[in-house]
Amino acid sequence: MTVHWTDTAQAHLDAIYAYIAQDSPEYALRMVDRLTRRSQQIAEAPLSGRRVPEYDMDQIREVIERPYRIIYHIKPDQIDVIAVLHGARNVLRAAEEQD
Repeated sequence: MTVHWTDTAQAHLDAIYAYIAQDSPEYALRMVDRLTRRSQQIAEAPLSGRRVPEYDMDQIREVIERPYRIIYHIKPDQIDVIAVLHGARNVLRAAEEQD
């Protein structure tokens, strides 16, 4: 199945890179690469991620690439990565900030 990174998820990746790159551009690139490579797992086995506890819906799932949560929505024709958040961040509050 095809994995699509939403504009919001891409903006999260950009922000993660910018933050880490302040100290180490090399490590920032490696972290973003690790996060984006998780798309392969999501594409091959969409249900391999756990249900996001804050939403408790079968089609909203997440995989962890410490310290980040990659949250995605399984649709009939594709998978949308909707957010990449630090594990300590509140998902519902982050969603409100996007509105």
